[in-house]
Amino acid sequence: MRPKKMATTFMISASTLRNYEAKGLIPPAERSAKGHRMYTDLHAAYLGCIQGMAPAFGMETTTEALHDLQHDKPHDALWAIRKKEVALYEERVKLERLIEDIRQQSNENKSPNTKERFAINEVSKMTKVPKSTIRYWEQAGYVTADRDDENRYRYYSKGHLLKIRLIHVLQSSVYSEDTVKLKQSIAAAEHTDLQSIMKLAEQIQSYQNKSIESQMCGISYLWKLIQLSKAPI
Repeated sequence: MRPKKMATTFMISASTLRNYEAKGLIPPAERSAKGHRMYTDLHAAYLGCIQGMAPAFGMETTTEALHDLQHDKPHDALWAIRKKEVALYEERVKLERLIEDIRQQSNENKSPNTKERFAINEVSKMTKVPKSTIRYWEQAGYVTADRDDENRYRYYSKGHLLKIRLIHVLQSSVYSEDTVKLKQSIAAAEHTDLQSIMKLAEQIQSYQNKSIESQMCGISYLWKLIQLSKAPI
């Protein structure tokens, strides 16, 4: 198949197709007697794999897996994507714990003595997020610490901790319009509004459900490619 037709089939440009070849995401094209590039069903399988895997695993992991496959290392390709699967599972566990803590805090707010204040060192230890990252998120507008009326030191409430943990859950997610919108929503949410924070947690849960479906789809493309390439497995 000629480059233009192959590119049209996958709704990409011919330059993108050549770029994939130059970066080793697809095997080198065969050449016709006149020197024109000719693409095969194997190339089509690679392109389908790129489009199936990239939304779920990101281009970096997709590139790593396809490079491994072209070097006859299918097991390495599978382990490369397994890291992303594990990361998603770990994010899911974090989110489930967070949702439970939001419910608990909602109940605590019905009783007195809940206005605890935490310094950034304490927040970092409790959330396992580096202080530098917390400060960066504050500069980016994701979370805004309160200030002591007398010394102007930053301090954080339990609501701030929930927002920080929400952002942390998304940190290893593949960049997409969905993750951008979720982070914008987290930034806009008031740390005192537990109902809004809970809704955001549920939206992230739905996003994670879509992500695991996307991962399964990407894995199916990779598995078909492994079988088609007849790599030893």
